[in-house]
Amino acid sequence: MNDKSNIKTKRVRKSIISTKAKVWFVINMVCSVMYLMWRTFFTIPIGYGTVSVVAGVTLLIVEALGLIEALVHYINMYNTEDYPKPDVPLELFPDVDIFVATYNEEPELLKKTLLGCKRMEYPDPDKVHIYLCDDGKRQCMRELAKELQIHYLDREDHKGQKAGNLNNALKHSSSPYVVTFDSDMIPQSCFLMETIPYFVDAEMRNKGKAESEQIRLGFLQTPQSFYDLDLFQFNLHSESKIPNEQDYFYRDIEVARTRTNSCIYGGSNTVLSRRALEDIGGFYTEAITEDFATGILIQKAGYVSLGISKRLASGVSAKKLQELIQQRVRWARGVISTGKKMHIYTSKDLSFGQKINYWASIWYWYAPIKRLCYILSPILYGAFGFMVFRCTIWQVLLFWLPMYVSSTVSLRLLSNNIRNTKWTAIYEYALFPYMLLPVILETFGFSLKKFKVTKKSGISNERRNFLYMTPLIILIALSIIGIVRCIAVVFVSGSLGPIVVLFWLIYNMYAMIMCLFFVDGRNVYRGAERVYVELESWLIVDDKRYPVITKDISETGIALYLDKPILINNNENRMAAVEVVDGKRKARFNVLTKHTKEIKQGKWLYTFSIEDIDDVNYDNLLAVLYDRVPVNPSEIKRNNGVYDDLLTNIYHRVTSQSSLKRHYPRINIGRYIPAMIDGEAGVIKVKNFNYQYFATETLADTKEENGEVVAKEVEFIVGKFKIKTRYEETVNKMHLYRVLDFEKIYFEERNRDAIMEAILKIVRDSKDRGGDNNTEKNIGYKDMTTFSEMSIV
Repeated sequence: MNDKSNIKTKRVRKSIISTKAKVWFVINMVCSVMYLMWRTFFTIPIGYGTVSVVAGVTLLIVEALGLIEALVHYINMYNTEDYPKPDVPLELFPDVDIFVATYNEEPELLKKTLLGCKRMEYPDPDKVHIYLCDDGKRQCMRELAKELQIHYLDREDHKGQKAGNLNNALKHSSSPYVVTFDSDMIPQSCFLMETIPYFVDAEMRNKGKAESEQIRLGFLQTPQSFYDLDLFQFNLHSESKIPNEQDYFYRDIEVARTRTNSCIYGGSNTVLSRRALEDIGGFYTEAITEDFATGILIQKAGYVSLGISKRLASGVSAKKLQELIQQRVRWARGVISTGKKMHIYTSKDLSFGQKINYWASIWYWYAPIKRLCYILSPILYGAFGFMVFRCTIWQVLLFWLPMYVSSTVSLRLLSNNIRNTKWTAIYEYALFPYMLLPVILETFGFSLKKFKVTKKSGISNERRNFLYMTPLIILIALSIIGIVRCIAVVFVSGSLGPIVVLFWLIYNMYAMIMCLFFVDGRNVYRGAERVYVELESWLIVDDKRYPVITKDISETGIALYLDKPILINNNENRMAAVEVVDGKRKARFNVLTKHTKEIKQGKWLYTFSIEDIDDVNYDNLLAVLYDRVPVNPSEIKRNNGVYDDLLTNIYHRVTSQSSLKRHYPRINIGRYIPAMIDGEAGVIKVKNFNYQYFATETLADTKEENGEVVAKEVEFIVGKFKIKTRYEETVNKMHLYRVLDFEKIYFEERNRDAIMEAILKIVRDSKDRGGDNNTEKNIGYKDMTTFSEMSIV
């Protein structure tokens, strides 16, 4: 092959790795070599029995291979460079085919993706050809394609599964470049404008050069990002603390592998050269990870690959533990099997850099074996007394600690804080019990021939996966036994040696407890994923427009910040409306109030459900939601510690979650206000007001009526208004007075707004006067004679 392991152009490139990160990387290399030498020559427990020797050697091999894998990634990231988008003439942008492959996904999911494809900007929109590649031959998909005015393709059989489906699309299309999207991956409108220029630039630079001197760009991989929370973020209540688990691969590893021309084709969010696909005979059909295999074949054919870190499309992650396990098992078995079929270690068409990177890709999927060794090794000593490696605490401090610290710091810095050692352990510990057997089976040639498509729609509310918890519970129990025995040995012998194993056991137990929380899951209360974005928008109530700021938006609801409370009638015949504005895009829809609350003085949060939206505004709403970089965390929060992790998960599992439905704004007053009690002037201390009720701390006098004791009629004096109420009940020492003829107050817009202003004035005046509860300071009895006689009811 042409030995071009990088895209060598005249564009200015720069390293995106800091000097500090590079220094720590060098320190880690030195410490790792010293650690491996020490482990190899001085720690094998020879003379302690066969079990100890086998366990010790196995652990050493696993550690050595793990360090080599990390070293490969670190070396790649050490030299990671930024490849700026080239500036090319708009008239040179070629025709592009967009392939969206589907088999059994929901039409609603496909529609969002296809609408995103139709929104993509291009100098000449007629050059963009969208194909819905339906391997399920469903009538609903044919109708969807007709509705959206795009091409529909199906076929008579399912040979080659997804790869065969894409090859069928190749036969029915002709553009020089192909873009592949999974059914759930919604592209941003700038996707083509950010990716196609790299191919145009390569073609421009190849003009006039001999074919042997040309740089042929085979495919460009952009990150697969997600607009929803993955299971680790969601189940572990870490949605504001950690990025998506796959971010490290797509935003760091893939980009770093560009320099060795070993980027992995991820199957979606990718632009491929048709010529490259034709040179290798199309998408590879003999693997369950057809994308991984296709990418290797393109590189073998002499094409270069490029990974960029800019997120240009986002989709849906697996919703259930079982689906996540199914997905990762398929990836693991597919990569291991493909490595054999591609003969990556002996192929003359792959460079040494490519071979070592693909070895690292395959070894990564042996993490279940690696983690099993890391868990069992301290248990063998702590719980069963087998020596796994010989050392003193001072040797550990001299050789292991520097290696561990430098590796931890290097990973955090080189990954730009997307990944750290703690979360790597949690990710791998969480899945290893369920992937161990499939990985072993695949290694010995028991391969999968077919696979199930990972479900990417629907909301999961499944909890308590007891069967999946069993291996974790057993390992945690063994760890506890080991911890108790190590502590006993320390106190009995006075030796500090077991402290090393004690630390190891505690560290492993923390990771497994977090995995137990992960498997336990978390209840889902929202019907659609929220996008947290602040946009200046409008709330329309009875044709009056109020400026608002969005807090979050979803396909089914919206939350807004208001500067003052507004009464909104929750009547389906008189619904309020929201107009979301994002640049030139506007989406208007009717809403019903779900909850209101004052979040701080002078700022209110209103939550609405979307009740009515037409097709045009729905399309615009999707653009507002998904035509942006996902707003979930892009790096690990620095205050995300072990204690905080455990406390957060324990708290959320022992406290009940309530769903509040406060439809009308509740304004805290906490002062005496004037009232007419059976026609006589008086005062009542009001705790809060929400248009429907006055909640009071004091109860108006009662009276005798037909021999029964009843509450007196009360009219609360609010500004120039008298609001007639009737005592209803006492709850938690608060006396509720229900406003009579509430609807009449609402439909009189003049009254509604004036009453709200009067209530707010009462609150402001109370604060200006010191906020105490002295009756005369609050209102002054002289004010009682100056109220207007106007009455609402």
